[in-house]
Amino acid sequence: MATDQDFYIEVHCQQRNHVGERICGDVFLKRRIKEENRTIVVLSDGMGHGVKANLLAILTATMAMNFTQEHKDVERIADTIMNTLPVCADRKISYSTFTIVDIEHDGEIRILEYDNPRATLLRGKNYLPVQWERISMETERNKGKVLRTCRFYPQKDDRIVFYTDGVAQSGLGIDQYPFGWGEEAVNEYIKELVENDPEIAASTLASKIVTRAHKNDHYNSKDDTSCAAIYFRNPRKCLVCSGPPYEKKNDKVLGEKVKSFNGARIVSGATTADIVARETGVEITDSFEFEDPDLPPVSFMDGIDLVTEGILTLSKVSDLLNTYGNETRLGKGPADQIVKILLDSDEIHFIIGTRINIAHQDPNLPIDLEIRRTVIKRIARRLEEKFLKEVFLEYI
Repeated sequence: MATDQDFYIEVHCQQRNHVGERICGDVFLKRRIKEENRTIVVLSDGMGHGVKANLLAILTATMAMNFTQEHKDVERIADTIMNTLPVCADRKISYSTFTIVDIEHDGEIRILEYDNPRATLLRGKNYLPVQWERISMETERNKGKVLRTCRFYPQKDDRIVFYTDGVAQSGLGIDQYPFGWGEEAVNEYIKELVENDPEIAASTLASKIVTRAHKNDHYNSKDDTSCAAIYFRNPRKCLVCSGPPYEKKNDKVLGEKVKSFNGARIVSGATTADIVARETGVEITDSFEFEDPDLPPVSFMDGIDLVTEGILTLSKVSDLLNTYGNETRLGKGPADQIVKILLDSDEIHFIIGTRINIAHQDPNLPIDLEIRRTVIKRIARRLEEKFLKEVFLEYI
């Protein structure tokens, strides 16, 4: 998400399940509230592992998200969560930790923690000195439980890294870490990774931390292991053009917009590519390598990162984004290449031509061959809601 300070907020979480479990007992949620120019991120760790832990964590994370969105007081958020969790019949306790990061894009960041390891805050390569406040709960049922909270104004190159016990306690009992890896050692490892690669992506940072914890456990994780990273950095931009302008006189406008765009450029659609080539004075070179049997091959044009067929390719892009997850491995096909560029970008600008292509109105064509505008709206919505991208739509 771009902000008034002109930086983008990259958010990513990497997770690994307890050995032998098919479901993770940690739950990560992120939500962008566009009308408030705000993003909320939550990480919760349910007691134990497997389905029961997952249900506790889902309940906790969902309440934390909803109450934070409603600007509830931090003590009320914690008290309501703890009072709502079901009590274990055997141990007579209900337990789930949480970390909440509430980001106002043009204002403060507020962090609230309960029993998760303390978040690591970096400004560039150095630890960010913030004042953490301890809040002792006073309600009868939760009296004596302690929350941690802090607030600060972000700057470019700030990072927030937070994780569950599966990271901090990894390696417990081995010669190197008889008491577990430990928060101090984890923090030093995070700092070392950033020092070695000052522009390391949030996704890479979180992945390396979880991988190291997994290694500490001799590749048999003794707990659900999750690490989330938030990185404030310069935005990476991408332009996707698809469809000829409604009026032919705007062909030149389209060409100028493509030529002047500062970022990755994708042209989707043969007619659109012909217009861009003509208006920018470059040639199109066709390819005959079918990397995806369902789609026509890509073409090449100087100054354009990717040139593909139109509606079929965009429909597959929409499907790929819909099913994309941590285990997804993209191929070399045209739609896969578009998805790679989109996910590597922060601000995505779509220019959508509104001239109707008669071929797409043929009732004999497959029913899912929707008109361009509908498909791109689906892609844009998925990029915003699932991947927290900043998306702009322009019709021409």
